Amino acid sequence: MNDARRPPGPKGIRANARAALALVTEPCRPLDELSARYGPTFAVGLGPLRLVVVGDPEHVREVLGTDLDAFRWRRVFRNLAMVVGRGSMLVSDGEEHRRRRALVQPGFARRRLDSWVPLVVAETDRLIDETVGHRSAEPVDVDLYELTRVLVRRVVVRVLFGQELGSRADEIGELLEPAMSYAGQPVLRQLPHPFPFTKRAEARAARRAVDRLLDEELARCRADHDPAATDLLSALVGADDGLSDAEVRDQVVTLIAAGYDTTTAAVAWLLVRAVATPGVWSRLRAEADEKLDLDVENVDADAFSELGWSGAVVREALRLHPPGAFAPRELTRALGVGPYQLRRGTLVMWSPYLMGRDAGSWAHPLEFRPERFEGRSSSDARSDLAWAPFGRGPRSCIGFALAQMEMTLIPSRLAQRLDIESTESAIPAPTGMVVSRPTGGVAARLRNRAGEARAPVPDVGSDPVVPG
Repeated sequence: MNDARRPPGPKGIRANARAALALVTEPCRPLDELSARYGPTFAVGLGPLRLVVVGDPEHVREVLGTDLDAFRWRRVFRNLAMVVGRGSMLVSDGEEHRRRRALVQPGFARRRLDSWVPLVVAETDRLIDETVGHRSAEPVDVDLYELTRVLVRRVVVRVLFGQELGSRADEIGELLEPAMSYAGQPVLRQLPHPFPFTKRAEARAARRAVDRLLDEELARCRADHDPAATDLLSALVGADDGLSDAEVRDQVVTLIAAGYDTTTAAVAWLLVRAVATPGVWSRLRAEADEKLDLDVENVDADAFSELGWSGAVVREALRLHPPGAFAPRELTRALGVGPYQLRRGTLVMWSPYLMGRDAGSWAHPLEFRPERFEGRSSSDARSDLAWAPFGRGPRSCIGFALAQMEMTLIPSRLAQRLDIESTESAIPAPTGMVVSRPTGGVAARLRNRAGEARAPVPDVGSDPVVPG
């Protein structure tokens, strides 16, 4: 390749090795450092290892607008396949991906999403009551990241897979945790091997345990199939020319694991920033008081759609802290990106993290300013291009609308019901290879909002009703 057409980057074996190792270990810091030195689109690696990080919004648009047949994902995510399964749409290419995604997509229809609004709020109420009590005035010290993880997992399992599997959300989380923990390690700690009594062996055992649970649920669902059920599992089981049982299991695990891990991190970052930034939490509370009834039975999709300030806070949190620092795909042919020519076999890692910090797209890009998303206009085309925390097009996150709904409703309800005080003075550094989360969690002190006394949350065991 002509060096003039290769993106800039480190020179020499040692510098490239250090940069590549850093990117596949804790990516956010090296992304900041390398982009500051070489620009938002840069190359790392020598010989057969070719990484190109694409963080310029115009360059990312070209990558995401290229025909999918120019890329493959299966080899890139081969370690992740041990957790989500070889039949997961996440690790599928070409026609396999299109078929699997098409069969799962109806589960995220707007009418289903609207029906889940009261469930998200009810589960938030339930966790608040479990944590601080519905009448207690005593403060409780917690890790908001871990609390949010429990809450989001409960919501994701219930709304996607119905009451029967939803009632086992905590059990599923415990079973999956060794596999999730393994998948989040740096790449060099995931090298394939057959040895027992290792984290890799524990991850395999965890997936087998979840498969046994899902086999029981699939058998029950097939024997007692309800065409009117609102959960995704019923939709997959009832689809004409649908997925095999093995494929259904893989999609279930993919959606649970990806759904609660990414959304948990996103909500945690939002809470960190909202509590630390003057005026944000009080505005969330004022809006929730106006738009969200304390009686969950009176909360519906219309109330959700009116949470404009909360929506702006969500978008700003996702700009600064997208769940993944970059998203990799491997080139199956040469590709021109901007002034550069990328060779076949290059690992293209487009970065929503870098786009969210692009000084040409955002005023004061490192500051948390939700008001930048109020009253958006056509003049914001550059920043709209630079906002893609869950991707775009056929490979975008299939559960993005659900994640946005959770991110909007959960903080609004927390602000409405709780006083939250951060017990750490600094914004935590990001950590995590697959999902970027706050290092050390989110230490906070919770107490019921002054003057609030309410009855315990009602039972949320019944399936949500889809409006006609």
